[in-house]
Amino acid sequence: MIEHLELFFKSIFIDNMVFAVFLGMCSYLAVSKKVSTAVGLGAAVIFVLGVTVPLNWLLDQYLLKDGALVWLGPEYADYNLSFLSFILFIATIATMVQLVEIVVEKFSPSLYNSLGIFLPLIAVNCAILGGSLFMQAREIPNLGLALNYGVSSGIGWFLAILAIAAIREKIRYSNVPAPLRGLGITFIITGLMGIGFQSFGGMLTGDNEPPEEPTATTTAKAKEEKEIKKELEDEEKTVSYNEVINK
Repeated sequence: MIEHLELFFKSIFIDNMVFAVFLGMCSYLAVSKKVSTAVGLGAAVIFVLGVTVPLNWLLDQYLLKDGALVWLGPEYADYNLSFLSFILFIATIATMVQLVEIVVEKFSPSLYNSLGIFLPLIAVNCAILGGSLFMQAREIPNLGLALNYGVSSGIGWFLAILAIAAIREKIRYSNVPAPLRGLGITFIITGLMGIGFQSFGGMLTGDNEPPEEPTATTTAKAKEEKEIKKELEDEEKTVSYNEVINK
């Protein structure tokens, strides 16, 4: 349970897709002019990441990684299909994005029109593919954690685009210096928000774990180090004394 909570909060705040690794920036900047549009795209990203990351975890565990085909028989244990990772991951993502596009067009035509070309472009959104690749690189051990990571990464991206959309709606009526209007002030605000999110980096790092109980080995080692230190100090004092006598 603690492992799930730690992964959930770290994926949202510390390893945020936008503010930590700068993925999905094109959609983040282009579709963040209105809160309503940002909410729609953010929800779509959460859904796509929440479905594709666990699906790609299954593909990686039972098809792609070295020895994953052992379930077919011992003669397949040496097969390694990891070179197909990009192709299969993108195929899974494109399938889910197509499903999202059909659903949004059916039930919310206004949102579909406001999202425009950026809805189908979720299929090539680097944040979506990055979620699956990070899952693979971090060797997430089970399907539950993979689902957790996909959903929490989507929530982190959702919070980022929602926050910048709300701020951009407000600063539309502010007296922003002419050279900074538009993307200029947006980049500055994004940087400040990134600093704020990264301030959570000191949390959940495991630095507050209780100290290990001393063992016989560590006690003997500490005693030996203490004796060596004392010998060095005595030798240093002797050298200093001899120097004084010689002078």
